[in-house]
Amino acid sequence: MAAITASMVAELRGKTDAPMMECKKALTEADGDMAKAEELLRVKLGTKAGKAASRVTAEGVVASSINGSTGALIEVNCETDFVTKNDSFLALAKAAADLVAKHKPADVAALGALPYSQDGFGPTLEDVRKGLIGKIGENMSFRRFKHFSSGAKLAAYLHGTRIGVVVEFDGDETAAKDVAMHVAAMKPVALTSADVPAELIEKERAVAAGKAEEDRKTAEAAGKPAQPANIVAKRIEGGVQKFLKEVSLFNQPFVKNDKQTVEQMLKAAGTTLKGFTLYVVGEGIEKKVDDFAAEVAAQVAAAKQAG
Repeated sequence: MAAITASMVAELRGKTDAPMMECKKALTEADGDMAKAEELLRVKLGTKAGKAASRVTAEGVVASSINGSTGALIEVNCETDFVTKNDSFLALAKAAADLVAKHKPADVAALGALPYSQDGFGPTLEDVRKGLIGKIGENMSFRRFKHFSSGAKLAAYLHGTRIGVVVEFDGDETAAKDVAMHVAAMKPVALTSADVPAELIEKERAVAAGKAEEDRKTAEAAGKPAQPANIVAKRIEGGVQKFLKEVSLFNQPFVKNDKQTVEQMLKAAGTTLKGFTLYVVGEGIEKKVDDFAAEVAAQVAAAKQAG
């Protein structure tokens, strides 16, 4: 059985807003597995527990570069929020986006090998990155990027430096930029329900089934009759269909006019959306959470042994 520390409970509470004791129970049941514990809380507490995506922990910036129908979106990470405001770091991120757009490197290593000089460092982007690490005193890395050159028009939207979106479209540029802003706000996972990854659908189905089982146990404890299996199945499938509508872009109510869906807005504007890419800084990165109480206790114990 994994040891459940106070810092683990605090981290899960920060991700889900669930009560402290519920977080501890979920972690105990999940044997310390943070992702599993979060899913258990979603079963017990509903979608309130699904807030991890809005509470990313790693630092960095997203930068874009658009030149006609060619462009790029890149995420560059660092250790602290302080560095995300450093002019040299921001210049590095923008330069990296421009280099991706112009040269279409195959991977991060190929990107780093491209010619670039800044702040007295060079002659490659990787040399500049290493030089700035020494100058600023903090590690930084190129995490991910995407190159766009499908022939479609491009529109980009950056929400500050932490969220970036590029949409590929044909038609009205204003409508496309509005959709990019919508994507940044609502964070869909696919264009349509049919495009939602199967693993996400199965995970949601498991959550809906778990919630139905939790409701059955509650009814049983209260002496109430259980719902027929066919009704339960319909409830589960209804939950899945609701999820699909919530996470597919075309089905989402448009942020500027919730009386119409994004698909209806695009049709009215004579615009075809071919795809979108959304980057949120730190998404999917687990940042180390220090257990300061344990660290102090360890230092005190070490000092006693030394004495």
